[in-house]
Amino acid sequence: MPISADILDRRTDRFVIWIPSPQATPPRLIIGTIRNGNPPTFIALPDVVLAKASGAAGETGGLWEIPAAGCGLTKDVVYHYWFEVDDSRSTNQPKGRVAVTDPFSCCVDWRLFPPGTSAFTQPASVIKYLGEGKLAESDPNGESPVFTDPDNPAALPPNNALVIYELPTAWAMSRSLNEPERGAATFLDLAALVDESIPPMNFAGMGLGSIPRYLASLGVNAVELLPPADSFFKREWGYGTSHYLAPDFELGYPEGNLAPTANRDLAVLVNALHRKGIRFLIDVVMAFAKEDPYNRADAGPFHIDDPEGHPDDVDAKTSGRGEDGHKETRNGFGSTLWRYSTFITTYDPVSGTVKLISPAQQYMLVYLIRWMRDFRVDGIRIDSAENVANWDFLEAFKKLGRDAHAQRWQDAGLNPIDGADARFLVVGEELSLPKALLTQQRLDGLWNDAFQSRIRAALLGQSSEGDDFEFTIKKAIDCISNGGKFTDGAQAVNYLTKHDVEGFRHERLFTMLRSLDDEQIEKRIKLGFACLMTAVGIPMFLAGEEFGDEHDLFDFMGNVTQNGGKQIDPVNFSRCFAGPTTKSKDEDRDGFYGPMRRRILAYVKTLIALRIKEPALSVNDTSFIWTDFGDGKRVFVWQRGNAALHRTLIVVANFSDFGSAQGADYVIPTWPNVHPPAGFKWVELTQGPRDVNPAFVGREAIFPWEAKIYAMASI
Repeated sequence: MPISADILDRRTDRFVIWIPSPQATPPRLIIGTIRNGNPPTFIALPDVVLAKASGAAGETGGLWEIPAAGCGLTKDVVYHYWFEVDDSRSTNQPKGRVAVTDPFSCCVDWRLFPPGTSAFTQPASVIKYLGEGKLAESDPNGESPVFTDPDNPAALPPNNALVIYELPTAWAMSRSLNEPERGAATFLDLAALVDESIPPMNFAGMGLGSIPRYLASLGVNAVELLPPADSFFKREWGYGTSHYLAPDFELGYPEGNLAPTANRDLAVLVNALHRKGIRFLIDVVMAFAKEDPYNRADAGPFHIDDPEGHPDDVDAKTSGRGEDGHKETRNGFGSTLWRYSTFITTYDPVSGTVKLISPAQQYMLVYLIRWMRDFRVDGIRIDSAENVANWDFLEAFKKLGRDAHAQRWQDAGLNPIDGADARFLVVGEELSLPKALLTQQRLDGLWNDAFQSRIRAALLGQSSEGDDFEFTIKKAIDCISNGGKFTDGAQAVNYLTKHDVEGFRHERLFTMLRSLDDEQIEKRIKLGFACLMTAVGIPMFLAGEEFGDEHDLFDFMGNVTQNGGKQIDPVNFSRCFAGPTTKSKDEDRDGFYGPMRRRILAYVKTLIALRIKEPALSVNDTSFIWTDFGDGKRVFVWQRGNAALHRTLIVVANFSDFGSAQGADYVIPTWPNVHPPAGFKWVELTQGPRDVNPAFVGREAIFPWEAKIYAMASI
């Protein structure tokens, strides 16, 4: 049976608003058209009073509607509208009235606000009237999401072969000496990173023409877009969603455009990604929202305002079902927390029946259906999973996503048994890593924050997580053995840097390593990436780390704070293409470091290709075949893969200042197959690849803070 939601079906021929709490006065539809200008103006039609929907959905379920055919609309015209409802936050009796955005609108327009209001938090909803009583989701000028290519999800990579690029939309480019121009990229700017036929918009002068199709050239096969749903916050990364079913207004409104085209442009982006074999992953923020319509239309069943002041409220605490069972008070971080454990009998927007539900849960399931149905989503990252505070809901969300993905395979004429399960992923961000989220199959995987803390410490010659240096490395490289939290590599998303760059050793790698000399910065960034790409787990990195980007907005010591602009620290892509220069580091910092950054980029591209193509890195098998701590050395040798693959990789990583004396070898006595079978040879893969002299297999020179990766290859 196709995955659908009753309220989305109803929206094809009527205006609908669902308000579980009783209304003293029926909702009104405020509707009209927009007249473009500076500023644009609203041309109002007569308001229309909504009536209760027929049957139990209206009588007891809180569903109000009016047929589109009865609203005096003109065929092929796009309309802007709001719903006027009782203000659930009003202390007056009777309650005051407030105009809100349609909570289920698939397009919002922040150029218009309700007539006569001074509260600019409820942008216009957008819909197109097709005539004969029919409505269609639409951008303000009538555009809709269209995929020009047939869907073929089977052509996309499986979970265990992913390399994820975490891509914010706050970018910068260097316009003048050490003075970057900052701004928000758009969906079309992102698409231009993938497909050279798509022109960039806000960042046309980025300099990415130096490498056509930057993302495709980089070689990653999954892009995790920081929250693409519409957010109240401007020029930030979207961690405060306002309108869940609508793509972000700013990301769909390039400079110079007459009107926003978010739905159309997001489809262009996804189509471009899939054409290049890159999966599209979305970041979803469901613990809290910022100025969403239900915050005013019906706050009681949907939101909890002060969990600290109401500790006995069922929605006040995190789920606390981890190993220690500890529950903390939920934190909205300046936004409003959703209620996922409060159940009432009301209309269910998914099934269309009246039953006992959590209104917030069902609202989010509709949100998921909309994105899965219209934007070919290939995976989901759930922000702040413990702060969502309901594991049953997390499991239901995951299951619906997987069901919708299987339906997509069927719609494409494919059999889901042939690989759908391995090509969809729902992971949660919960830094305490509650293992039960995995053992109880609530989620497919978790962000492995311990990897970041361990490898970053190791790059500075230190241990981490209460372990000595040996197990700091071993637990990072193999998150399954040695008491690890995971049972399969596809459950763990490893990263050196993530978008949350605030706090101790969370800043960009280049910034963290600034106290070292330039050669050491380069060597240790490369060593970190070698660990990331050869460890058990799915590698992910923040955009810009592949070339050693650094912070623009913060001081050189990496003092990154929430108030200081953590969520708008831009990715300066043009920095990668700067220089060389004859000026000093202080005179032209970007030009001075440009050649180094290109060397880092070339190295990372080699590792990305290796991670994707080598089957030995897609399995869990890992063994440490040599460690050496003598005379100040910290040398680790680990083997990935198994005999059944007929291909194993050996990584030699040196986390110390030790280096072989000139003309001397470093002997690894446990090296397997020193004399490879007939027809095979040893090659080193980060340098070419480079053939290893048969006389020096397992005994090549090593250098400080460096990794080499070896494999047997046919002659």
